[in-house]
Amino acid sequence: MKRGFIFDLDGVIVDTAKYHYLAWKKLANELGFEFTKEQNELFKGVSRKRCLEILLEIGNRKATQEEFDTWMIEKNVDYLEYIKKMDQSEILPDVPKILQYLKENNIPIALGSASKNAQPILEKVGLLHYFDAIVDGNNVTKAKPDPEVFLLAAKHLNVAPTDCVVFEDAVAGIEAANRAKMISIGIGDKNVLTEAQFNFVDFTEISLDFIKEIIDN
Repeated sequence: MKRGFIFDLDGVIVDTAKYHYLAWKKLANELGFEFTKEQNELFKGVSRKRCLEILLEIGNRKATQEEFDTWMIEKNVDYLEYIKKMDQSEILPDVPKILQYLKENNIPIALGSASKNAQPILEKVGLLHYFDAIVDGNNVTKAKPDPEVFLLAAKHLNVAPTDCVVFEDAVAGIEAANRAKMISIGIGDKNVLTEAQFNFVDFTEISLDFIKEIIDN
């Protein structure tokens, strides 16, 4: 038996949620309404298209297809400007420790993210070399909670879905992992990520002994 480890990006490896929020807030303000951090929680683990649909619902705004497409691009351009400034300081605590341990033990590692900018972000923060496969918004057609992104990652790693371990910070992501019959590890509030098989506030709570146990069992 071989284990495969799959990581979500935003809120698990790096905190890019703040940049998504700033970009969506800017667009909302341009369209004449406010967008709060509380409302931004609705966007966790959701595709860009669906995020814009939710944003327009919040602002009670209608859009032609042309406007919709333009705003999607505008938001992404603003977001890319923010992430240009990213560096290793953006990596969430103890993530490299876990990645390094997996690499040293020849455990295959994949990224499974809705982000369409996953590769440039991993390059910016110097973590790209840890990953054997990148599956992101450019490779999938169905958003989480559909398990497509994780099933594709497992396929790329050549590991059975039931032998894969997923780290996620979003309810939709945990649901996707569970639907794929994978081991789901919630990173964040256990009162929110209630369906996860294991819960940790962040990677500082995860010991290498725990990782070893997951690999061996």
